[in-house]
Amino acid sequence: MSAVATLSAVPTPAGLTPESSPSVVIFSLARARRELKALEDWLLSEETSHLPLHEVEREQERRGREIQRLLLEAHVAHRGTGDVGPAVAVRSSEAPDQEVLHTHRRLDPRHPQTIFGEISVNRLGYLHSGSAAVHPLDEQLHLPERSFSYELQRRLIKGAVQGPFDEAVERVEESTGVEIPKLSAEQMTLEAAQDFEAFYQQRTPAPQAQTGPILVGSADGKGIPMVKPQPAERVVRQGKGKKANKKKMATVATVYSQQPRVRTPEEVIESLFATGPRPAKAAGESSGVQSRPEYKRVWASLTLGKEGVIDQMAQEMERRDPEHTKQWVALTDGERALQRTVEGRLPAVPLVLDFQHAMNKLWYGAYAFHKEESPEALAWVKERALRLLRGEVSQVIQGMRQSATKRKLRGCKLKTVKAVTAYFYHNRDRMRYHNYLQQGWPIATGVVEGACKNLVKDRMERSGMRWKPPMAEAMLKLRSTYLSGDLEEYWPFHIRREQERFHPPGQWRPVNLVDEK
Repeated sequence: MSAVATLSAVPTPAGLTPESSPSVVIFSLARARRELKALEDWLLSEETSHLPLHEVEREQERRGREIQRLLLEAHVAHRGTGDVGPAVAVRSSEAPDQEVLHTHRRLDPRHPQTIFGEISVNRLGYLHSGSAAVHPLDEQLHLPERSFSYELQRRLIKGAVQGPFDEAVERVEESTGVEIPKLSAEQMTLEAAQDFEAFYQQRTPAPQAQTGPILVGSADGKGIPMVKPQPAERVVRQGKGKKANKKKMATVATVYSQQPRVRTPEEVIESLFATGPRPAKAAGESSGVQSRPEYKRVWASLTLGKEGVIDQMAQEMERRDPEHTKQWVALTDGERALQRTVEGRLPAVPLVLDFQHAMNKLWYGAYAFHKEESPEALAWVKERALRLLRGEVSQVIQGMRQSATKRKLRGCKLKTVKAVTAYFYHNRDRMRYHNYLQQGWPIATGVVEGACKNLVKDRMERSGMRWKPPMAEAMLKLRSTYLSGDLEEYWPFHIRREQERFHPPGQWRPVNLVDEK
């Protein structure tokens, strides 16, 4: 039996209009076949044979999209109108132990936009005066409340986390033919981010055997340009210390596992001070043991603050290693507030000061004793960096202070030396690099600093961009799922959660009026 004959044999629900019958299916399939035949004729016509290929591609895509739209519409019509019986009993919102009987039925069509264009969904609504209508087909099809399908929303969200909203909207329109207003795109972004925390709380971590013995948590801060609460007054020139754009600090965190990478101080110095192009490897030559981050997750928040994000970082580490069988390591720069927060939330975890920040302080100190960019300054930094890596922090501090006294430094140079040595002294317990290297721990915050750039700067700090806190927070959440490689897994979870909010389990049930009597 043919598909059309099979569909035509489906009985029409009693009391419904012809629009809900299988005739809609047959009509849509017939139109799709006509469109396909017209496309075949056009592709093989004499006129088309003289067109450039790119023009044929564009027209074939447009016509093919219409065929897909008709087929999708036929599929939806084939699934019926959502007829579950003569009535439904709906749990009352005021009194959950009471039910309201919805006995009035009528067709209430919807016209959602899909990736193929707008389709018609003839759905049956159950109504009762003073109550919201119940549409069983919406729940069966998992239709969103908005007029844009979830697949269309997914493509929009993916484009929005990659670039500006204008570009995302344009990209969706070019690939689907559907025009999404920018305001709707922004609202969909806000709604799409609301299941971020729940997604990661329920996620099953990778098996312990598949991850390295070192579990790393790292945090940093990155500013985001914000919309000013009041219009800024025009000024001829900004005053000293004032900036045209006001930024609010977002806290960025990352958690990952890795294999140990044991190195000597000399090897680290050689890699830091190497110049010229990297030497080419011979065929079959190994590049050495590279300890890359495993199952890396990055995220950021503007509204939770340092405490909230560090708490999430600790929870993520606990979720990955509840038995504490791995070596936990925390990495930060020298920001005291951040260090205090990490040490307060992870008191038993060793906190490592990023060695690159220690190197920056050394360069400041070098320029107090030698001319900038001079060979003497380079040699001075290289020697003391090696001593720091060997665990000689106190000796470096003492040597800098003695040199400042012998050279009788004054003014800004003396102030710089005092600041650098005070920085090292305050962080001396976090600068045991000789022990860290022997155990194969990381000593640099490159992963979280990369997250600051990729997660925040590359999307949030483009020219002219200003953010309001709710939209910035939503974008940080969605972009972090994308950069962590979790967006495709997050999206079905978000749909399930949203459908549970729209259609709570047990909210309504079909009723046979004869049996109820």
